[in-house]
Amino acid sequence: MKTRGSFFPGRVALVFLALLLGAGAARLAFNLHGASTLAAATQTGLQRTVLVAQPKPGELQRTVLLPTTLRGATEAAIHARTGGYLAAWHKDIGDRVRKGELLATIDAPELEQELAQGEATRLQIQARLDLARQTVARWESLRDHAALSKQALEEKRSDARQAEADLAAATANVRRLERLASFRRIVAPFDGVITRRGAEIGDLIAPGGRELFAMAQTDPLRLTIWIPQAYATDVKIGDVVTVTLGPGVTPGLNAAVERLAGGIDARTRARQVDLALANPEGTLMPGAYAEVAMTLSGGAHALVVPASVLLPGDEVVRVAVVDSGSRIAFQEVRLGRDLGREVEILAGISPQDTLVVSPSDQLVEGEQVRTRPLEGTTDRPSRAARR
Repeated sequence: MKTRGSFFPGRVALVFLALLLGAGAARLAFNLHGASTLAAATQTGLQRTVLVAQPKPGELQRTVLLPTTLRGATEAAIHARTGGYLAAWHKDIGDRVRKGELLATIDAPELEQELAQGEATRLQIQARLDLARQTVARWESLRDHAALSKQALEEKRSDARQAEADLAAATANVRRLERLASFRRIVAPFDGVITRRGAEIGDLIAPGGRELFAMAQTDPLRLTIWIPQAYATDVKIGDVVTVTLGPGVTPGLNAAVERLAGGIDARTRARQVDLALANPEGTLMPGAYAEVAMTLSGGAHALVVPASVLLPGDEVVRVAVVDSGSRIAFQEVRLGRDLGREVEILAGISPQDTLVVSPSDQLVEGEQVRTRPLEGTTDRPSRAARR
């Protein structure tokens, strides 16, 4: 029979063993929890953090500035048709002239001598024709006599017809020379202002040679701009646009669309548009630089994104999209206009997509990432961030 003293040490040993087992179990549970926490932290640390931005709707209409040059409604470079020496010029640069007004005079002595010679030749042929006609008349009055043959009469008639043809040719030559002589007087072809003068008194002038004067009709002025193909159908004849010439010039000048090209230029992929700008006071000068402000709409509902989201390739352009599971997906897009720091995307993404800004080359399809919105792009949280 066990005594009370021997039973107590056994109970103590059991309690001590239970404590050891409990401490071991607790230690094991703590180690397992720590390992799990460390694994989760390690996995979280391995996830890449990317900057993201969301597309914003592009402007359906956009005012663009297109460069142009003021030109006269009609412009002409005036050359000589007659050779000689410039005897006098009667108008100078800046002068306003009327159609037919004398600008300069050319001295052409050789032409005058040639005209005199042509006139003399014409008179000689005229005398020969008169004699031939008289001869034919006499022979016809004697044709019933046996002494005159029919063949001889026909020869006289042929001589008369030849003289008539020679007279016509000589008369045409004299008229040509008279016409050339009239070109010694250089006259204005239309109402306008002289913008250039290219000869001095005494200069030798060759037909079709140097430019003598340049003229421009200054009211109205004509402007030509080129509209990109995407907006070629947005412009209509009669549309009013704003023209700005620069500092010191009253802004807000209005010009109207006067003519539209019937096709797209294959080299520039743009459509020519001619504008008319009223200039009744003549204060605006041809040749001046100007800018035309025109509101255009391409008809496409584009999305605007930072240019840094693009991943250019050899043949296609892609963007990195973060899906609802915070995973990377690459998407091909079709670009619109280049707006500098931003670009338009016409197809390939939606307004709800979240795009990676400056994506790393190490990103792979399906990789899970953490997102951080790019400052200054949008206040809306991305779909990945709202998870």
